[in-house]
Amino acid sequence: MIKAAKERNDALIRAILEKEKTLCPGAVALIGIYGSFLTGDIQPLSDLDLLILIGDERGWQLGTTFIQDDVGIGHDIYCTSWESLREDARYEHPHISKLMDSKIVYCQDQKHMDQLEALRTEVRKKLAEPFGEEDYQKAEKTLKEVKCCYANAMASENLSEIRREAGGVLYYTECAVAMLNKTYFHKGVRRRYEELSAMEKRPSGLCERMEAIVGAGTAEKLKNQLTLLMKELTACFAEAKQAVRPEKEPASAENLRGTYEEMFSNWHGKMVLAEETGDRHLAFMTLESLNAMMEDIGGECDIPSYDVLDVYDPTDLTKTRQGFDRILQEYLREYQKAGLNVKRFPDIDSFIKDYLA
Repeated sequence: MIKAAKERNDALIRAILEKEKTLCPGAVALIGIYGSFLTGDIQPLSDLDLLILIGDERGWQLGTTFIQDDVGIGHDIYCTSWESLREDARYEHPHISKLMDSKIVYCQDQKHMDQLEALRTEVRKKLAEPFGEEDYQKAEKTLKEVKCCYANAMASENLSEIRREAGGVLYYTECAVAMLNKTYFHKGVRRRYEELSAMEKRPSGLCERMEAIVGAGTAEKLKNQLTLLMKELTACFAEAKQAVRPEKEPASAENLRGTYEEMFSNWHGKMVLAEETGDRHLAFMTLESLNAMMEDIGGECDIPSYDVLDVYDPTDLTKTRQGFDRILQEYLREYQKAGLNVKRFPDIDSFIKDYLA
């Protein structure tokens, strides 16, 4: 079986080069083999994964797809541009085995091989560097895709729709974990559990959880398993973030100046109005805005954390407003510790006189 497959593959490659000579001479820079025929994970219906690297637009004409009836195998002959490989070399996703692992079986000119090796060296250098804040941010982009698919799944009641979104959750989870470990997938989907299990930074029991998702037979069970995976993956990312979080600056007059006055200006009046009118939406969104600003400041400066939304009571907006005032008072103490006094004026004329002085 292996010998026959190799002969078939060699014939395909020869056919591509022969067609190039008549249709677009010189358009093919390199041809490489990756996938199962490179890793050894061959099964009777394995097709040949080829890197057909083209140097100009004429080369796109070489692409095609077909089904070989005598062995029941589908083939897809796709071309790849240098631009596409350079995008892969940026390492924004972990599906770069075509770039990194392809075994080159045809090279038009050594300069193309040198160019390919330069891209590979670029990626190897990135992967060899210690995991840092920039790497975490790349991984977090993929985590956001997981969350989006998860939210769509939770919003649906149709099992087929939930399964479609679950597929997105699984795909992006695999990518997120690989990016969190600053690696890429060397093998195909059949070996995905094996590769994920070898990664250090991952939720405990990740592959078992993924298997439970694909094994869920009802919408309720599927949603439950997706929720558990989402919690576990989020916790894994939180731990990784702590390890790369830059050291916070001490709270100082320089980095806190004006923030208390800004909080008071933006939200004190809204919170009083919400209390007076019974506007729960206004009260809730005011607290959320304050919370966001507190988190932004706390991400940069060494200040206490404030559980702003804990003071929200939809049944008692007076209590909620009092909680808001208490949070501001607590922050004011940090403000004063940093050597800042709140800018207060008895009237607008007093401010203008000071402002123009």
